[in-house]
Amino acid sequence: MDADLDLLLITVFCIADDLLPEKAANARRRLSDAEVITLLVAQSMMGITSDRRFLRAAGRQLTGLFPSLIGQSGWHKRRARLVDELEHVLSVLARECPGYWDDVVVIDSTPVETARSRETVKRAGAGRLGDAIADAAAYGYCPSHSRWFFGMRLHGVFGLDGTPRALRLLGADRPERDVALSMLPGALRGGETIIGDKNYSGRDFAAAIGQMGALLLRPPRKDEPQTAPRLAKVRQRVESIFWTCKDLLSLERHGARTLHNLRGRVLQRMLALTAGIYLNSHLGRPTRALANYTS
Repeated sequence: MDADLDLLLITVFCIADDLLPEKAANARRRLSDAEVITLLVAQSMMGITSDRRFLRAAGRQLTGLFPSLIGQSGWHKRRARLVDELEHVLSVLARECPGYWDDVVVIDSTPVETARSRETVKRAGAGRLGDAIADAAAYGYCPSHSRWFFGMRLHGVFGLDGTPRALRLLGADRPERDVALSMLPGALRGGETIIGDKNYSGRDFAAAIGQMGALLLRPPRKDEPQTAPRLAKVRQRVESIFWTCKDLLSLERHGARTLHNLRGRVLQRMLALTAGIYLNSHLGRPTRALANYTS
């Protein structure tokens, strides 16, 4: 069976349609919730961040699957209403991926900017961007780019194949260790080995991980004995997971202006990643080989 976008969308629709309750008939609702969620996956895979341009492209390329579409305003509203449903479908689909049950997990975070220029940050601080995104966003430092940024951080616990086991979207100034301790209890079954970077150091943090029945491995800091096992190859795995989200699924170009909408657009991309991993695992393909679905 050939891996392509149509097969991926059919798979997502069948799963979402089984999971989501059927709503009362409505003559004005041309798309079911499962169809909207499937189209959100299509938008992420096609890499079209503009809703208006995506709906035009879907009208040309996806008419065989979706003969009827909605306008840009209705599309925006439906996505905002389906944020919880997106998270539900994502969590159920992730549990069907082999990586969800791995004994080795990786943990890390990545910047999700909400403003770049100083003037935009000042407008956010004055509350002129609307919603609670101005209060939630904060300044944080990105070692990978050696610069400060304003926005949020997406914290994630992943299986080695890229399957998300836990996700948190929080202000960029939140300490990574504190966020990790709130995420891990729901992501672990016991007995896992957790691999993180140097930001997850500290005796108290390691002791808390041990109380969860897990083992923490991380690169040693400069002031520590250089006796830890080499973790570079495994650490590159989580970096490549986030790079897939940013490069192929346009995470950094989310275009959100409100906190609720930002959450929906992040979940939209993480669902697309999880759906690709799920289908690839059933087809015997490399788990994050998404090129066939994005072309």
